[in-house]
Amino acid sequence: MGLSGLAVIAAAVVFTPWSQVLPELLLWPTLFLVVAAVAGEVKPLLIGSRAQERTLSTSAPFVLALIAVGGLGIAVVVQAVASVVDDLHQRRAWTKSLFNTAQYALSVVAGRAIYSWLAGVPIFGGPSTVSPGQIVPLVIAGACMFLVNWILVAGVISLSTGQSLQLVLRDDLRDLLVSNVVLLCVGGIAAIVADDGVGALALLGAPVIAAHLFVSASARHAYDATHDSLTGLGNRGQLHRELERGFEAADDTDTAGPSLVLFDLDHFKDINDTLGHPVGDQILRHVAGQLVAAAPDNASVHRLGGDEFAVVVRGGLLEARQMARELLASFDNAVPVGELELLVRASVGVAVAPEHGEDGETLMKNADIALYHAKLERDRISTYSPDLDVNTVERLQLLADLRTAIDKRELHVAYQPQVDLMDHRTVGVEVLVRWYHPRRGLVAPDEFVPLAENSGLIFPLTAFVLDTALGQLASWRALGYKLRLAVNLSARHLSDLGLPDQVAQAAKLHGVPLNSLVLEVTETGILSDPARADVVIRALRAMGVEISIDDYGTGNASLSYLKRLEIDELKIDRSFVCDIRSDDHDLIIVRSTIELALALGLRVVAEGIEDEPTATTLRAMGRVIGQGYHLGEPNSAEQMEARLRGEAQTAAAARQAAR
Repeated sequence: MGLSGLAVIAAAVVFTPWSQVLPELLLWPTLFLVVAAVAGEVKPLLIGSRAQERTLSTSAPFVLALIAVGGLGIAVVVQAVASVVDDLHQRRAWTKSLFNTAQYALSVVAGRAIYSWLAGVPIFGGPSTVSPGQIVPLVIAGACMFLVNWILVAGVISLSTGQSLQLVLRDDLRDLLVSNVVLLCVGGIAAIVADDGVGALALLGAPVIAAHLFVSASARHAYDATHDSLTGLGNRGQLHRELERGFEAADDTDTAGPSLVLFDLDHFKDINDTLGHPVGDQILRHVAGQLVAAAPDNASVHRLGGDEFAVVVRGGLLEARQMARELLASFDNAVPVGELELLVRASVGVAVAPEHGEDGETLMKNADIALYHAKLERDRISTYSPDLDVNTVERLQLLADLRTAIDKRELHVAYQPQVDLMDHRTVGVEVLVRWYHPRRGLVAPDEFVPLAENSGLIFPLTAFVLDTALGQLASWRALGYKLRLAVNLSARHLSDLGLPDQVAQAAKLHGVPLNSLVLEVTETGILSDPARADVVIRALRAMGVEISIDDYGTGNASLSYLKRLEIDELKIDRSFVCDIRSDDHDLIIVRSTIELALALGLRVVAEGIEDEPTATTLRAMGRVIGQGYHLGEPNSAEQMEARLRGEAQTAAAARQAAR
């Protein structure tokens, strides 16, 4: 098309009777129109979204006036010069500049041809005065200019994006129609008053400036309504419009619909709570920039609110998952925040059309279900499957019920005894939470604790457990039973720098010494955020709280953090303990672990003791605390108190007999 545009410009220059045009030219009005045309091209109106750089040149009314009062040659040359000046100003590629110049030249020639036909003037004729009777042909000619230019640009957009021409034309029409009608009217008036001199033309500056202000304000409002103010990304409404366009383009071209990839940052609430919302906002802006930089050219990135982002991309499941992996890889670099460098992680849900939805709303719902599954199962990327839908709906209902149960304190706390294998004395209890659902009955902790961890309910859940258990421990201590109380912490707790204060306040409320509290953490929890976990653990131990490594041996790098961290207790996982009498490998592992722990001055708790021979074998290995159903099942507070009373009576009887 560039060559055809150049040919049109050349033809207009060659066939214009310059010897007739130049003497009859209205010099100062023509110069005014020329300057206005160039200025209008360099300073266009912003239409629609700034993110899409949609602009409308205000050179059109002045070029339209030149078509009548200056002739085709003048109009084509001025439009070409204005286009080239703008392209140089914007530093556009020469191919883009050639296309722009060509499209404008073709539209100007089309406009002059229509005007010549309707007004009865030669197409290559010279300057003429426009009478009021010629205003209608001139405005129609201007509409033709707009139409030709509109179709040419829409055609290129259609070819480059894969959208149907009809869809592109329809989207453009909404933004351009009203503005072009105003500008064409200005062009018609400019042509009529040109004969009255520059002063009359200058009066048209006011409506053009007003159009600039009005359209710019409209563009800002349109942008603000469809974009996130913090990151500048498209918002949820813009995402739904993008999905609608993707489905419409798929219908027009008989291709697959769009793919949707949802991102949710992991543990972002901890960052906000610990470092403050300004730091959280800084991280969100950084993440937005990372996603935009890593996303392919045919993708659009959106922020849905909070710490959730969405990317719309063309392509099937393989392309969507590959893009998700590439975008997640962009999170591998630490985010600089002052003197800190934070690693941000995310979970991803993927849904593709038409397999997972034939409209935007369904696709969004199913991608959200996949994201929920990814966070729940700790998969980084999860693709929607119909099997997840029912499961997710049930879990969402269970989550709502759990929230209610916590608020109404309908959960229960059980206590499993920890026994000194040497003297068979109960020296501690592990606190276990139980939930008796009004319809489901007993809900297993393995089912609702992960829900609490991934939803943030783990914090009020643990607060309930601490408050209940410490209150009970205070009652037992008042009766003379000196026990250690062991409470499990999740990985999210180890990222919460406010945890030590929370624990201290709970202990102070019930008058319980902090050295009677043992907080159990897992290797996985420590390694999920080692730096922050180290800070939290050190703060707790400084207060007197003891730290136990739970499920020891099932994670990674155990020896490295035994060397680095100051801890008080190792709990050997039941998977090693229960088979020590039948599996030599387990026996060697347990024996060597006990020797190592005792040599380091640590207390050892062996879980999973289900029979007396296992207890006897462990007893021979050193001073070991045992826990398991053989030594005592999880009991209510009343049952536990009865057990302690019985042990105290037995001990008193033994002392009496010894006398």
